[in-house]
Amino acid sequence: MPGRVSGKRYAQAIFELAVENGQVDEWANDLGLASQVLQDSEFRAFLEHAEVPLEQKISAVAAVLADVHPLVRNLIDLMVTKGLVGLASELHSSYNELLDIHRGRQRIQVTSAVPLDDAETARVTSFVANLTGKEVVVTTQVDEAIMGGIVIQIGDRLLDGSTRSRLEALRNQIHSEVIVSRS
Repeated sequence: MPGRVSGKRYAQAIFELAVENGQVDEWANDLGLASQVLQDSEFRAFLEHAEVPLEQKISAVAAVLADVHPLVRNLIDLMVTKGLVGLASELHSSYNELLDIHRGRQRIQVTSAVPLDDAETARVTSFVANLTGKEVVVTTQVDEAIMGGIVIQIGDRLLDGSTRSRLEALRNQIHSEVIVSRS
């Protein structure tokens, strides 16, 4: 959508500054704090209210985010000024994606029907590390609906080794063979 402001653009700009200043981790923490503060519904409503003077909004941000890096606070001030506080979460997420790329990390989501033990998590981590050539950071979740096996989300790729997907594939194959045999 042309003209739509993206948190990714802001994240890219501030990430480049953080790299230049050698403070990528500090700024990641500061952006996390800022994002958390800006997700508070009452504070966000205050910042987005049209009748609240801009100076009061900027003062409130300065008070709440007094300990964050001045350039991070300047970015938040700019977002408040332009009415873009809703982008804070996207900006933080995009910044962390850039940080992962910078650090050679790959975040994955592993879904299983039952909780994975440490050995199973280590095997999945090793498999994905060999596949991607990157350090792997695993987040796990349990979803009994997959019946068994695991589903691994790697960025926008999905490796589905679940029992549910195998049964669906088998059902589709049987269904298509029944249709072909009737023809």
